[in-house]
Amino acid sequence: MDIEHLRSWIGREERAVDQASPAPLAGLAALLDHDAPPYEEAPPLGHWLYFLPHARQSAIDGDGHPKRGDFLPPVPLPRRMWAAGEVVFHAPIRIGAAIERVSTIADVAAKTGSSGAMVFVTVRHAIRCDGVLAIEERQDLVYRGGGHAVALPLVETSIADATRIVTPDPVALFRYSALTFNGHRIHYDRDYARDVEGYPGLVVHAPYAATLLMDHFLRETPGAQVKRFAFRARRPLFDTAPFSLNLKRTQHGAEVWTADAAGHPAMTGTVETGE
Repeated sequence: MDIEHLRSWIGREERAVDQASPAPLAGLAALLDHDAPPYEEAPPLGHWLYFLPHARQSAIDGDGHPKRGDFLPPVPLPRRMWAAGEVVFHAPIRIGAAIERVSTIADVAAKTGSSGAMVFVTVRHAIRCDGVLAIEERQDLVYRGGGHAVALPLVETSIADATRIVTPDPVALFRYSALTFNGHRIHYDRDYARDVEGYPGLVVHAPYAATLLMDHFLRETPGAQVKRFAFRARRPLFDTAPFSLNLKRTQHGAEVWTADAAGHPAMTGTVETGE
């Protein structure tokens, strides 16, 4: 693997424009089981419903993702997942507003773990709403070789102030894939997820889990103004068992985490609020 060639992608930019239309937010509200969209503006993480990838069908790879080598570097490892992220909210995204996103490859780094060779790609996004900076985001993508995904070491979590149980099913995962135009087959093709990527069932999307955590926080903290959200995916969740959404209030927001059926933290995160 020529890591120096892959690192030549650092600094590459991609621009996209969209409109913050209400239809995707209505779909999100339905998926999250709200009676009606409770949003007067795009909610925190609602920007993930915009700037969707529109690769031609002939440009889709075997895993359902667009082929690599355009904006993202052509990492020669077959598995790709969203490992972690951070979102800073500067200004609201008004429904119906013109929005623009500038994405930049910030880093490409090779590492070796218990599952073998890995490559981490860091992408930074700056999103403007009507010309005003609204969101800055960092996404950490991990590419790895074949075989089962290796979970990170277990971490201790606090005793939750509020817990809610989620029972994932193929329909919910498909609906989130549809909302985000995500063709990754691990989320809807059980045979592929099991026989090719080695998972026991369909994989819950990392951004879906993060969105569920944010929705849990907003339900438990009405009127809160979210200023920052950071998360890390520690182990995958599957549609084979329920999982929990957990929240522990802090002075400036909350610790949030999902936990699998055995109680192991799967995604951990922090929500920070402001005046």
